[in-house]
Amino acid sequence: MVLHGTRLNALRFVTVVLGVGTLSLPTPTSAQETAPAIESITGADLRADLFFLAGDEMRGRLAGSPEGRLASAFIKSRFERLGLTPAAPGGSYYHSFNVVQAEVGEDNRLAVEYDDGRVISKERGQEFYPLRESGSGTAGGQVVFAGFGISAPELGHDDYGAGVAGNVVLILDHEPEETDPESAFDGLVTSEASAAYRKLAAAQEAGAVAALLVTDVHNHPEPGNFSAEAAGYWPETVRRGGRYTLESRLNRIRIPAVRISTALAESLVEGTGRTLAELARGAEAAGGAAPVSLPGLEVMVSADVRREVHTARNVVGLIEGSDPELRDEWVIVCAHFDHDGAEGAMIYNGADDDGSGTVALIEIAEAYAEAARMGEGPRRSVLLAAWDFEEKGLLGAWAYVENPLHPLDKTVAVLNMDMIGRNEEVVVGGGRRFRGLDIQSAGSNANAINILGTTRSDDLLSEVQRANAETGLDLRFRYDNHPIQLLRRSDHWPFMQVGVPALFYHTGLHPDYHRQDDIPERINYEKLEKVARLVYQTSWSLAQRPSGPARISMSPPATCPSRRRCPAPRQGTPSLPWQ
Repeated sequence: MVLHGTRLNALRFVTVVLGVGTLSLPTPTSAQETAPAIESITGADLRADLFFLAGDEMRGRLAGSPEGRLASAFIKSRFERLGLTPAAPGGSYYHSFNVVQAEVGEDNRLAVEYDDGRVISKERGQEFYPLRESGSGTAGGQVVFAGFGISAPELGHDDYGAGVAGNVVLILDHEPEETDPESAFDGLVTSEASAAYRKLAAAQEAGAVAALLVTDVHNHPEPGNFSAEAAGYWPETVRRGGRYTLESRLNRIRIPAVRISTALAESLVEGTGRTLAELARGAEAAGGAAPVSLPGLEVMVSADVRREVHTARNVVGLIEGSDPELRDEWVIVCAHFDHDGAEGAMIYNGADDDGSGTVALIEIAEAYAEAARMGEGPRRSVLLAAWDFEEKGLLGAWAYVENPLHPLDKTVAVLNMDMIGRNEEVVVGGGRRFRGLDIQSAGSNANAINILGTTRSDDLLSEVQRANAETGLDLRFRYDNHPIQLLRRSDHWPFMQVGVPALFYHTGLHPDYHRQDDIPERINYEKLEKVARLVYQTSWSLAQRPSGPARISMSPPATCPSRRRCPAPRQGTPSLPWQ
C-alpha cells in the first residue's frame, strides 16, 4: 500500500463522527450460494507462497528491479499452470505499460520583470524549483492567479474561466473545502482533482503558457526552509528506485511548471492590493473563483526536466464466464506485488504489504480453476490482476484504467486486497503515518477487517455482508471519509474515479508497515485464509448475480440538502483529463 502523508490539519473529530468500532448495519439474510472449491484456499498454501514471495532472496520486490520482475514471472507461472486465459494482447499474461523517471537538467531559471524596468532573476533552489511533471522549455508572460487550478466539470468547478490563455498561471496546492467532511471534493479524502499533473493538464488546456504552484497558505504553512525543500525534491542520491509517473501522463504536459516560495508569491500578488492568504481564501468560492490578473510584472520560466522511460508489467489471467449473456461482463480481483526493495543488508520484505494480497490472489485463482475443473465456472468472467508499481503511485492500476483490456463500462466490480494478513495496531507515539487514527491494540482487531468503498455502493455493501456468513469476520466500515486517506491509497482508487464499484479489503496499519519487520513470520495465516475466502466468496456472488452493481459516484457519503452543492452522479465511464 502506498505510504501517504495525511493532511497537516486533519480533523481529529472525524474518527468520532465516523466511528472506530464495527458499524452497526443490518445483515442481509437472503440465501447465499457457497462458492465452489472455497475449501481449497488454505493457510498452509498461503504461507508456502508468502515465504518465497516475501523472503530475503526477493529483496523487497522493488518496482522496476530484477526481483520485482521475478515476482511478476512467479505469478505468471502460477496463472499459466492453473490454466487461466492470458488476458493481455498477443496471448500474454503481461499487461505492459511505460513509466518515467524524471531527472533535473541544468537550464532552470526564473525571472520577474517589473513595469518599472527592474528584473529579478532566480536559479533553481532560490525561491523556485521545477516540478517532475513539468515540460521542458521556456515561456513567459503576464501572470494570472487561478485559485486552486482545478477544472472539474462534474462538480461544477472551474478555476480558469476565459482569462488564462496566453498567460502564466499562479495556482495553489490542494483543493477547496479540504477540512469539510461534506466537501464535493471527496469529503476529507484528498481528491484526484488536486493532483499536480491534473492541474497542469487543465492549465495547459485552458491556454496557459506556464504554471507556478505555491502552498495554499490559508490551510498549510510553508516549510520554514524553502532551499532545503528544493534540495529534497531533487536529491543528489536517489533512494530505492526514486519516483516515477506514467509516460502517458507526462507526454501530454508540455508547459514549464515550477513550485515557488510563498515569499516570491507574495511579491507577485502585491499589485492586487491583497495578500496571498486573502486571494487563497477567495479561491474557496463555490464553483471556483474568477481568475485575478497580477498587475505590474511579467514572469519568464525556463524548465529543464529530462525523462527516462522504463517498461513495467502487470500480470493478468482470466477465468472466462460460462453464461453467454453475462460472460462479456468482468469482475476484477486484484492485489499489488511490488514493495519497497532493500538498502544493502536492510530488506523491506513486504510480507503484509502486499505479499499477503498477492498470495491470496493466487489462491483465489486456484479456487476458480478448481471450480472450472468441477464444471462450476462463474457466469461472468473474472480477471485476476496483479499490479506493478503500486508503491510508486498506483501506477499499474492507473495504467490499466487508461488502457483497459476490456471496456470499463463492462467491468461490474473491483475487489482489491492490500495488507490483509495482520491485525490493525496503532501505538502511542506511532508518528505521522498513523495521524488521525485512534490508539488500538492488535488484540482488539484480532478477527477484524476494514472494508472500504461501501459508502459509494450499497450493492457491494450487501454482497460483502452476505459473503461474510461463510467466514465470520468482524467487518468494520470506518475509513471511507477519513483523514488517514486509506480510501485513495491502493489500487481500487483508479477504478472508483471512472465509476466502477470497488471494495478495498484491508486488515489495518501496524507498526511494521513499510518497515523491515514486515516479514512472513509475523503474518496471521488463519486470518489470511479467512480474508481470502471472503474475497473469493464475494467475487463469486458478483459473478453469479443476474445484474451487476450500480455504477458509482465519488461524491462523499452525505445527504444532498446539507451540502452547498450536489454533484450529479456519474454516468457511464467518465473521461480522464488527459484523454
